[in-house]
Amino acid sequence: MTTSHLEMDAFVRSADLGSFTAAARALQLTPSALSKLIGRLEARLGVRLLHRTTRKLAPTVEGTLYLERCRQILNAIGDAESEVSRLRERPRGKLRLHAGVAFGTRQLVPRLPHFSQRYPEVQVELNIDDRTVDLFRDGGDIAIRTGPLRDAALVAKKLCDIGRLICASPTYLSRRGIPRTPADLATHNCITMAGIPNLSRWPFDTPSGKKHFDVQGNITVNNAECLVRLAVMGHGLIRINEAAISDEMQQGLLIPVLSDHQCRDAVALHALYPPGHDRLPRVSAMLDFLEATFSSAPWRNVYPGRARPSRPTRAG
Repeated sequence: MTTSHLEMDAFVRSADLGSFTAAARALQLTPSALSKLIGRLEARLGVRLLHRTTRKLAPTVEGTLYLERCRQILNAIGDAESEVSRLRERPRGKLRLHAGVAFGTRQLVPRLPHFSQRYPEVQVELNIDDRTVDLFRDGGDIAIRTGPLRDAALVAKKLCDIGRLICASPTYLSRRGIPRTPADLATHNCITMAGIPNLSRWPFDTPSGKKHFDVQGNITVNNAECLVRLAVMGHGLIRINEAAISDEMQQGLLIPVLSDHQCRDAVALHALYPPGHDRLPRVSAMLDFLEATFSSAPWRNVYPGRARPSRPTRAG
């Protein structure tokens, strides 16, 4: 005999809410009825899934493993039902969207209200995180990522290309001088990302071809937001993707340098999703929105004037 949908749902709700009472209320059951469902499930599996105390429920080791699989199954059931029953309806229901920190906070979040205004029946659950998300395991609908595609099991919809810029604040450039050639970087403080060696090797186009210059500085960070903040404070030069600094560029807080020398070194921005998910109206609507919003790389249109620092001195 297979495990029923209701038993799985009762187990997941109980584990998530930490209480039979709260889970029963969410499922519109009595606490005793829900407890019996969990007991029947544990008896059939031959293991205890939940630690029960007077204050809280918590999954056992076996329960934690089973919980992950239950989530996958329940998400698949929900998507199947949604696809069949709502294929011709307006987009609605929960949409789980994942994005990296810099792109998510600076480009996606300011534009999400436009999507919500157009599709008010879609509840967007946005997860901002730089870690690589497993959409199959975590039950996500769409992940927005830059760089090489690493999971052939996912469908990739290319949105645009994102280049990198070298920039610094007017204060820093007035104090230390504007680098005119890549070799000038040897006299500058360059802030880089920790744990990613390639990001401290900055590529440039030279008469003899592409050449990398190793840069050095007195601070490394593991977060792009910190990188931008340090640059705005005048601490040094950074090399970062252009979508992460559009606000600072527009306000004149950061100024590009060595633009005539550096390789654009563009990386692709993709929306990734499990096969077949684009048939769900809510997912299809979001994919169309992302393409319409970001295919033109809108952050490139906000650099008017590119203000210069006052009376800079030459590097060196």
